Amino acid sequence: MNPITSIARETGLSEKQVTAVKDLLDQGATIPFIARYRKEKTDSLDEVAITLIRDRSQALAELDARKTAIRKSLVERDLLTDDLEQQINAAGTMAALEDLYEKFRPKRRTRAMDAREKGLAPLAAFLVAQSRQDPETEAKKFVDAAKGVDTPADALAGAKDIIAETVNENPEVRGAVRQLFVKQGVIQSRVKKDQQAPGAKFKDYFDWSEPAFKAPSHRILAMLRGANEGILTLHVLVDHDTAIREMEAFYLDKKPSPCREHIRAAIQDAYKRLLGKSLEKECLQALKSAADLQAIQVFAKNLKDLLLAAPLGEKRILAIDPGFRTGCKVVCLDARGDLCHHGVIFPHGRERDQAGRTIADLVHRYRIEAVAVGNGTAGRETQDFIKELGLPDKVDVVMVDESGASVYSASDIARLEFPDHDITVRGAVSIGRRLMDPLAELVKIDPKSIGVGQYQHDVDPKKLRQALDETIQICVNQVGVEVNTASRELLARVAGLNDTTAANLVQYRQEHGPFHTRQAFLQVPRLGPKAFEQAAGFLRVRNGKNPLDASGIHPESYGVVAQMAKDQGCRPVDLVMHPDQVKKINPERYVTDTLGMPTLLDILSELVQPGRDPRKPFQAFAFDPCVHKMEDLVPGMRLPGIVTNVTAFGAFVDIGVHQDGLVHISQMADRFVKDPNDIVTVRQQVQVRVLGVDAAQKRISLSLKSFGKKS
Repeated sequence: MNPITSIARETGLSEKQVTAVKDLLDQGATIPFIARYRKEKTDSLDEVAITLIRDRSQALAELDARKTAIRKSLVERDLLTDDLEQQINAAGTMAALEDLYEKFRPKRRTRAMDAREKGLAPLAAFLVAQSRQDPETEAKKFVDAAKGVDTPADALAGAKDIIAETVNENPEVRGAVRQLFVKQGVIQSRVKKDQQAPGAKFKDYFDWSEPAFKAPSHRILAMLRGANEGILTLHVLVDHDTAIREMEAFYLDKKPSPCREHIRAAIQDAYKRLLGKSLEKECLQALKSAADLQAIQVFAKNLKDLLLAAPLGEKRILAIDPGFRTGCKVVCLDARGDLCHHGVIFPHGRERDQAGRTIADLVHRYRIEAVAVGNGTAGRETQDFIKELGLPDKVDVVMVDESGASVYSASDIARLEFPDHDITVRGAVSIGRRLMDPLAELVKIDPKSIGVGQYQHDVDPKKLRQALDETIQICVNQVGVEVNTASRELLARVAGLNDTTAANLVQYRQEHGPFHTRQAFLQVPRLGPKAFEQAAGFLRVRNGKNPLDASGIHPESYGVVAQMAKDQGCRPVDLVMHPDQVKKINPERYVTDTLGMPTLLDILSELVQPGRDPRKPFQAFAFDPCVHKMEDLVPGMRLPGIVTNVTAFGAFVDIGVHQDGLVHISQMADRFVKDPNDIVTVRQQVQVRVLGVDAAQKRISLSLKSFGKKS
């Protein structure tokens, strides 16, 4: 089966769609570009489907590469036969391919090798044939002291070593026992004897077992971490007798034979010494890979929700990084996010009144429209202080999640942006900017520092980085980027651009002033026609010479817009933000071999709302004013909260007490919930009920039952 057909069958997509995506990717097109501007070729596949095709293509390419390497190894050792080559070509999975190769894999010295060198292969064949002749009598023929075969028992032992290795290398046997592990395998963890301290880490897994391939990812990763840290022993086990019977079915005849018990002993040795250990290791690797994939998917979904959180927009912000002993760092930002003022106030001590006067003065002087307060230490107390000042009603006071702000403030990016300011100023600026535009600010921070992952430090780092980078790129391109104000980090996430071209864009606008047209991008060094094709539609030029440059309409479609305007007896500018005029356009008139209805409908939508931000409108949020610390919590309380993280086992919710509470998956709705993401998303505002509080363990149990609908 060719790769296109194989991928189409696996994904349920048509071969035409798979071929189109593969061709576009091979030509250097990015996933966001294909999803947005090549809908006619792919039948409107989204980023998820395109990514799936890309990943399966890569996996099949890796399989082909491995087949090539195996063939080369076999040819070099004069082991490749026509039949074996056909079997290699037909192998549809990496496991099946490696099973075929197991027999021919270069090995270290084995017991079977020694036995073959002693001339015992014919005796092994005699046993496997299950002759009715006495094996002891036959074995006497192979006694040879010069070869180290002193007795018939030695000969039979060597023959059984050969049989055991043959059984282990049999692809059909390996496949059958592998399926047994998948269907019936049990993952079992036990605490090591020297790690049994009360309340010790991983105590939930000191004596744990469950069906291996049904276990949720978070438990797999937890047990693997416990084993890696030397606290737990971890095994995947199947019933020994069942496995032996599965293997015996390939070798034992129904007719009785004096050789039968020798073959059975060899099969048991093959399972205990070779096959069982090999497949257990393989299963643990498969479980790890599957758990990694799910954890990465959870992380990517959370990151997407966080990046696409509602922005306050271009407002003048007073941002506060709160603290008790060292005071609160205060910065004022203009509507573009540029720093206008910084200082320190001490609202939680004797200087409270002075701090209040300072805030009031700053709000008036810089015409502040919103106050952003970090949710770290002293966050709630600082927010209450600000609200008590009697600021104008139009000034919103918003608690902002400051996860990762300290990482940003110490980064090279922050030092480059603010070389003359210390980390406290940079951190406060980050808090204010992420209220204005979470996406633009969070792209500067390593996603693993934002706090929305699940066992992110345990999963494959390469796969995690790729998934998170692609998630960020998809989010950035969904929103679009204003080229004249965007940071280098944000521009680098635009389809078709990279760190170099993003830096060149920033340098060009610094030297030549703001861009007035998209066409001017081609003047930027290293930004050639291909990069322009991929990036132009996602880059916005507001207040430029051509109003279409501020929209999501790609420059390649400007001609059809001009024709639409001509047919309406007006100019293209007269169509922009004039829905009544746009409604008169019949898109079917403009369909061509390369331009179809999906793109035409997108064009009309963009003409009505050019550059529309897909993110939800900003909604102010406030914690319960009577709850500030865990001691204030009482079971049964109903409180407002913000979802901070969603995992495979539930969701964490900030209710304003400096310790997130857990809504276990069993408490997410008045029905069975398979995936917490079906109920909540990161940054969603929810109403929760307190189930229990464990102050000693700093654990808060919450429920969403009867409050399960998304707000």
